[in-house]
Amino acid sequence: MSVPAAAPAGIDLSVRHPELDPEQLTAALTPGARFQDVRFASYRPNPDFPSQQQASDRMQQFVAGLGAEQRSGFLGLKRRPAEGRGLYLDGGFGVGKTHLLASAYHAAAVPKAFMSFQDLMYVIGALGMPRAVQAFRGLRLLCIDEFELDDPGNTHMANTFLGELMPAGLNVIATSNTQPGALGQGRFNAQDFARQIQAITGRFESLALDGPDYRQRGSAPAEPLSEAEYRHWRERQDPATLAELTFTALQPVLLGVHPARFPQLLDGVAALGLTGLAPMNDQGPALRLVHFIDKVYDLGVAAAFTGAPLGTLFDETYRYGAFAKKYARCLSRLSELLNEARVQDRD
Repeated sequence: MSVPAAAPAGIDLSVRHPELDPEQLTAALTPGARFQDVRFASYRPNPDFPSQQQASDRMQQFVAGLGAEQRSGFLGLKRRPAEGRGLYLDGGFGVGKTHLLASAYHAAAVPKAFMSFQDLMYVIGALGMPRAVQAFRGLRLLCIDEFELDDPGNTHMANTFLGELMPAGLNVIATSNTQPGALGQGRFNAQDFARQIQAITGRFESLALDGPDYRQRGSAPAEPLSEAEYRHWRERQDPATLAELTFTALQPVLLGVHPARFPQLLDGVAALGLTGLAPMNDQGPALRLVHFIDKVYDLGVAAAFTGAPLGTLFDETYRYGAFAKKYARCLSRLSELLNEARVQDRD
């Protein structure tokens, strides 16, 4: 027996239709609520994997070296910005890459922005390359989370964007679940775009972060809440900031809103109750859900889910196909959100 569908408690996502305003896409590009308070000092590297501390140390050195070109030179003349440098953090899920990336953003005393790679692609697509380049031209640091080359289109856009801005002084720190040399593999015929991929990876110094997923450390992956657990969790939420809907009702919402507008879709939502998770048999909606869960997670929205086991949510062909790492990240984050919901319920 599934949890009965309930009328929206306070915020009805199904009636929201945020418009895509290209001029607002580059506003407030900062870490989400989950990562607003993280700092290098609060990073807890796993002592069994020295690469985590080494990566933290190197990133702090990198950030400390930024901004030198803005200081006055001989006779007070302003120096021309040096060519930007790149740092690429490669590691699995839950090793603290985003924590370190957000820490670098907070520590940098230069014009800066923080966004996911997918959001960057949406911005370029919405603005067009010339306007996107102009919009970011004044920055000295761009932090890009979850860098990945999924298709020839974003490979070309990433190469052009970085090729325009990094020589002019933009420094870039990127995180990824893929080693630089393996970007694009398994997603499209990467050999046909080897020159562009090499041009991208050649701009970065690579750092590897080893270690297990801290979200699963010492415990099995979480599963959706039972009916009783969900009711208890729901009772603890503020009805005015709770958005509640069924998994079936969520699908047309996600298809009707541009993914770049998912943060606006979740505006004012402190808690999300999603009932009746079910296996997805269409990769398009599945990828929309992945991006939606990324935003729920990054924005620090409390969330609870009921329904099918997480292992059945995405078809096996998806989880071992071209977008396997996107789905694995989503399942890891869903598991963490469920664990947090259970902790909240016990408090």
